[in-house]
Amino acid sequence: MDAPGAGGRYLRIPDAATRSDLHAFLTRAARLDAAALVRLVRRGEAVAVWTTTAGFDTLAGRTFRVEIGPGDISVGAEPLAAEIRSAGGGNGPSGADEVAGGAVTVDPGLPMDTAWRGSLPPADGFEHVDDVPARDLVALSVQGAQVARENSTMTGPPRSLLDQTVLEVDGGGHRVAVPLRSVFALTAMGFVPQAVQDPATGAVDVDRVPADEPVRVRATRTWVRLDARYGSVALRVGGEIPLMVT
Repeated sequence: MDAPGAGGRYLRIPDAATRSDLHAFLTRAARLDAAALVRLVRRGEAVAVWTTTAGFDTLAGRTFRVEIGPGDISVGAEPLAAEIRSAGGGNGPSGADEVAGGAVTVDPGLPMDTAWRGSLPPADGFEHVDDVPARDLVALSVQGAQVARENSTMTGPPRSLLDQTVLEVDGGGHRVAVPLRSVFALTAMGFVPQAVQDPATGAVDVDRVPADEPVRVRATRTWVRLDARYGSVALRVGGEIPLMVT
């Protein structure tokens, strides 16, 4: 395959459904931060796509059945979303080619590998702590948003508020502290089904979230990860050990 990007870099998306899901992910990342970066990393036969979440100091990610080459890629979220929009119409720019079966191959855009700061969560080694109702996390996010509005400054919610532990999860002899920043990131990225804002009021109807919808809490010695239906958020916990034996 003739790769369309500089240095042979390419992103191949196999079908319209995947194209739509990836575009939604990128669009939400850019909505949180117009300058958001995404890092695309091979994970077996799939690709993990991670982004930073402005103000939350939390990574958000989702795995897609796409192909990248020749190696892992870091690019701007909004430029890549725009490229996918153009390619999806069937009349893509010079860097986007329609291929058989509705797949598209696009130029990922300007390489920004040196701009990506920090490490990514490991692919393996997470321990399952427990499942919590997604509805409970959405409710915590709604309550936290109200407090944030009442206490925000010109630079946004105070760090002390985002650092507050809003949930402690026990399981397997461990206790994991989940801060508000992780819950905010989970809902802001649209990872929980039906947890959408009313376009007119900005309100979220918590009751629309299925009562049996889970969010899985996993952790390593240095990461806490929340896995929802449409994606995950991961928070690195400095040099601390987030798993505390009880």
